[in-house]
Amino acid sequence: MRILVDCTCVRPPLSGVGYYTHTLIKALRDLVKSRFPEWHLALYRQPSLREWLTGKPPSLSFPQQGGQMFYLPLPVNVSSLLGKHAAFFAENLGDYFDVVHGTDHYVYPFRRGKKLITIHDLAFVRYPEYCHYIVRISYENRIKKCLEWTDLVLTFSQITKKEIVDYFQIPEEKVVVTSEASRYDSNYLDSVNVAEVKRKYHHLFAQPYILFVGTMEPRKNIINLVKAFNLIKKEFAINHNLVLIGKKGWQYREILAEIENSPYRNNIKHLGYLTEEEVAVFYANAEVFVYPSLYEGFGLPILEAMTLGAPVVTSRISALPEVAGEAALYIPPHDWQAMAYTVYRVIQDRDLREKLKQLGKLRGSLYSWQRVAEETLHIYSSLGHSFVC
Repeated sequence: MRILVDCTCVRPPLSGVGYYTHTLIKALRDLVKSRFPEWHLALYRQPSLREWLTGKPPSLSFPQQGGQMFYLPLPVNVSSLLGKHAAFFAENLGDYFDVVHGTDHYVYPFRRGKKLITIHDLAFVRYPEYCHYIVRISYENRIKKCLEWTDLVLTFSQITKKEIVDYFQIPEEKVVVTSEASRYDSNYLDSVNVAEVKRKYHHLFAQPYILFVGTMEPRKNIINLVKAFNLIKKEFAINHNLVLIGKKGWQYREILAEIENSPYRNNIKHLGYLTEEEVAVFYANAEVFVYPSLYEGFGLPILEAMTLGAPVVTSRISALPEVAGEAALYIPPHDWQAMAYTVYRVIQDRDLREKLKQLGKLRGSLYSWQRVAEETLHIYSSLGHSFVC
């Protein structure tokens, strides 16, 4: 079987869709090499709009490791506008592959080969106020066009599958669900210089802290988390910090303003983007990890936190309960007072923290990138009419 996977979204620093695609490709390569050496796995990349307009060659954003890498001539913005006519610009390449996997809400309309598109979530539909108007319109139109030539849609939770089926009015059997997995395993810290990370951030590890990891954007509900933190500090005089790890996203200034206006702003630390190793150490030493997001197609940070032993408090909304199961405490995300009391309950109850840690580690062990790769290869096989044992 000949498989072509889109790695356009893999650009540093890795997060979100880019991280998923990067890790999936590595896991697929390992699995194909060990079990199906006769299969051929290659990658393709479309230029960014800036690269296309300036004529600069696309920067290599993924290690080839001996595999083929194809560079398509058109950026996603342009090929999406051209619709099926974009097939002309990659006609020869499209004849060569049995399955083409578009990993970021778009798959190139090759004339031949079965097409698979990954839709990570429908945040731009469910919560349009939390994304830019242009982004919302472009994503919606792009997906609608893609569905004209897509054979199968892949997503990561049953609730997102239902949303896709209902919103785009497509048959339920056209949407398949695979899991995701943490970038960490339970032994990850064995290979990390934990002492060095703690020395670098000694002023933060000197006090207990409440942790959040994610992009600084409205959908992550960080403003309500700050309000909850203010209430805990005021009513219970805890000596904890609130540590926020993640790059600045859309409308981040409103979040920073909320932090600046907090009477406890000196106890709120925004660290921006950290290395994978640094984030792992913060997960492992958190008194509690809070993820009060308003909408998620999966919710990878809660799985990462569980895998590394952080007690988890998260929203009872969208796919988060599907991922966390009974291994987390749940909050109504719009009720910052309820959030405050739930977080404080974890802080002051050592036995509860230990219970959540153990349940979380057990839950995290159910997910692995090998499993994700196996599920994905099975989908490729069903499209390419090959048998996977």
